[in-house]
Amino acid sequence: MSQLLAIFATVFFAELGDKTQLATVLFAADKEQSRWLIFFAAAGALVLSTAIAVVLGTLAEKYLTAIPLKLIAGIGFVVIGAWTIWGHYQG
Repeated sequence: MSQLLAIFATVFFAELGDKTQLATVLFAADKEQSRWLIFFAAAGALVLSTAIAVVLGTLAEKYLTAIPLKLIAGIGFVVIGAWTIWGHYQG
């Protein structure tokens, strides 16, 4: 149960205020869109993207045992952050 709570809390707080949540807020602000449609479409998209992440993580664990996956993930976050900052200053 503690692993479930740790994973839930980590993903929940990581998703707060990210682009996905902001996009969902913008869809919900459109009065012409059904709130239930937005909820189920966004929830389905998050479930599908999570399923893909789990499959890729499982494959990575099998085939990349010599490479520390936390290091790869950390480098990935740094690269994405640098790309976002670069894009901001490029206009």
